[in-house]
Amino acid sequence: MAKMAADPFSVRTEATCSSSPLNLRSSKTATFRIRAHNNQHIDDKNRFYKELGLFLLFSACVLVPEISSTFALKRKIEDLVLRAEMLAPTALEFEEARRLKQEEIIREYDLWDDVAKSNEDLVQLAESAKAVDALKDLRYKAEEAKLITELAGMDSINYDFLKQAYTACVSVNKTLDKYEMSKLLREPYDMEGACVTIESGNEGIYSQIWAEKLTRMYIKWAEKQGHKARIVEKQDSESGGIKYVMIELEFKSAYGYLSGERGIHCMNGSSEGKFDLLKDGAAAINVIPLFLESSPDLQIDENDLEITTSYEEEQGRTSPSLTIQHIPTGLQVRSTGERSRFANKLKALNRLKAKLLIVMREQGVSNLASIRSSDISSSWNQVIRRYVFHPNKLVEDMKTGVQLSDLTAVLNGNIEPFIGAHINSRRHEIP
Repeated sequence: MAKMAADPFSVRTEATCSSSPLNLRSSKTATFRIRAHNNQHIDDKNRFYKELGLFLLFSACVLVPEISSTFALKRKIEDLVLRAEMLAPTALEFEEARRLKQEEIIREYDLWDDVAKSNEDLVQLAESAKAVDALKDLRYKAEEAKLITELAGMDSINYDFLKQAYTACVSVNKTLDKYEMSKLLREPYDMEGACVTIESGNEGIYSQIWAEKLTRMYIKWAEKQGHKARIVEKQDSESGGIKYVMIELEFKSAYGYLSGERGIHCMNGSSEGKFDLLKDGAAAINVIPLFLESSPDLQIDENDLEITTSYEEEQGRTSPSLTIQHIPTGLQVRSTGERSRFANKLKALNRLKAKLLIVMREQGVSNLASIRSSDISSSWNQVIRRYVFHPNKLVEDMKTGVQLSDLTAVLNGNIEPFIGAHINSRRHEIP
């Protein structure tokens, strides 16, 4: 790879490379000249050999991209493995202790004495056991990735092994991220499911198209969590977008993860197919708890409710629609997804209670009479995120300051950076 020139006072070095890591010869040549003198001091000679070694390293890393990529990938894997080695053992120790404590609690009393408490304890025990299994699997994957990295070090061109290890490490660290976030979900209703509503703004068809994009974004996010999002109500626009949609996510912690999504989501500078001009759009998103185990614990005076019933024609059939308005606050909910008026009323009433509970918590009040209705709209109608399509693709979260340049990934459901930033920001907030 390196040639000594005939001139005793200089060294001419050449390096060649090709696209194949097994064959380093090709027509491409890089030439460098390092001069050395016969009467040079021993330190100068040492410097000469050092320069020659640096050149050989340069030719390996720059002229052979595979080797450079291997070094970079190994460094990433080492960083990810280090994080897993630091966090996983502590987390596993904590979860195993929690499981043992739950087992001890269950052994100390008769499960039939308090069925409700027994069910709660059994659920917590199952969660602890599940967390222990997940963390053990995580630790195994990290050890496997570390071993692959060490084996790959014996064969610097085995790039596929490193990619396999890197994929495993990314999966491990995503699991750790999710575990860490779950430990921060300590506010009331964080462990409940979520009911997400998306309503297009007043910008016409562009906002309706934007509402449809946001609907797909949340559905894809749920799928990435291993769950399904169920559309329970939907009002399509005549031009192909969505005027209004309600999505139910019936899995634990969905509300805790998505509560920070509430607000106005703006689309800036999007060009949609047949439209030549770049347009803006907006959609209002609201998120309320979807109580999975029991009904919301809140009593509402029937005299404070205004209930109206109508019938909607959809796909050739008529279905009942029920709307409930809480007169003192002006909050309004509806239900159209059930077959009977009674079922719609029950569902709408639960949604209203969930809304009121969130408002009470946000305003720091303990009863319905203390709710300040004038403050409700201002807290729910703030722009919280901008999705910029042109000139540069960018997603900017106003509340947390997080910015992402991969707009496509975000619209495909990769909203974890925003979720994580919101959950972390709550540490510094006083309830």
